[in-house]
Amino acid sequence: MEGDVTNRERERRTLDFEKTDGRGAVEETFYPWVLTTERYKGEGIPAEIADGAKDITNDIVGKKENQTEKYFPVLWGEGVMEYEKYFGFDPVRRIHFVLPFRRFEEKIIEVTPDYTLKQDVFGRQLIRKKGSELDLEYRQIVESVDDWKRLKEHAVKELETYTDEAIYAAYSPLKEGHDRGDYSIRLHLEGFFWTPRELMGFEPVLYAFYDEPELLKDMNDFICAVYKEKAMKVIEILQPDVVYFNEDLSGVNGPLISPECFEEFVGVYYRELIPMMKERGVGNVIVDTDGEFSRLIPNFIACGVDGFLPMDVNAGMDIVKIRQMFPRLKFIGGYNKLMIAEGREAIDKEFERILPVIRGGGFIPGADHQVPPSASLENYRYYIKRLKEVMCQSGADL
Repeated sequence: MEGDVTNRERERRTLDFEKTDGRGAVEETFYPWVLTTERYKGEGIPAEIADGAKDITNDIVGKKENQTEKYFPVLWGEGVMEYEKYFGFDPVRRIHFVLPFRRFEEKIIEVTPDYTLKQDVFGRQLIRKKGSELDLEYRQIVESVDDWKRLKEHAVKELETYTDEAIYAAYSPLKEGHDRGDYSIRLHLEGFFWTPRELMGFEPVLYAFYDEPELLKDMNDFICAVYKEKAMKVIEILQPDVVYFNEDLSGVNGPLISPECFEEFVGVYYRELIPMMKERGVGNVIVDTDGEFSRLIPNFIACGVDGFLPMDVNAGMDIVKIRQMFPRLKFIGGYNKLMIAEGREAIDKEFERILPVIRGGGFIPGADHQVPPSASLENYRYYIKRLKEVMCQSGADL
């Protein structure tokens, strides 16, 4: 903390278009890429810091001593926060609430002279042919209505472990530090385009909007019910500062679904959930989507969404232009991650590009995805130094 402003309050003021004492919040957009932490370990950061910042699925499934983390990943975020604190970022405690059909035992299904078939942590079947080092998709989790019925039955059984006591035991240890303002809390949920896509595969889910609409609606009805019944209990305990939904519903050429499709299959659930979240103390609801999605921004805003991350620069999302179009829209990210690898001049130039939005408030700049392993430790440290400096201008134009 700096001065009398807690880390939690600094983040709130930055996102809520308020001036802060000294500077705005200095945070990273996503948890680090393992390949990047390995590079930085080789360039001198402590091994325990690098190794502690694991991917969300590392060491969770299949270890009996760590089964709480299967659906309630909380301890995982401690190593990520320590990694970020080591680099000088404000503390953010990332937590997840995992749907009851999104974690499976990783196992080998079949081995033949020609291939190996396995199940991954998400339940997909992958095949690796002899002589290859590449796993290819073999079978999606849901390829028919019957598949979904079986998966839902499995999920209903798994929900028996989502007791009030289990949820409280997993998440309540963060309450004291959060209430004190030591760190902000960012709760990650999977959204209503993202989850069917993960279950069905990219191309099949797009056809399903037209060929099997009732299947998609049944999936999302179930997801929404789980969030209303179980995830709300997490929110009641902790009052996260940011809840963000994975969606990734756009490509470089625009959204993958129309505004009308969005309203029918996605927006209806946000309209139901967001007021419940806000009533229970959530600060901001942010949507995580890559690609160029500006056409859908009015639809998201109408559903109660406060803002977006990571604002994918290389897909054409220019936050300077978007802010002009939507003056009260909030952003996390928006800094072209590729510039970090290019050196000091490129890093400075990118900060100059987004400075008008920083000065306007409502913006926590960070890499527009995970920092890639192409960025050297020296350049990354310089990026963080400059980030702290420019955030002294956060809200200057208010």
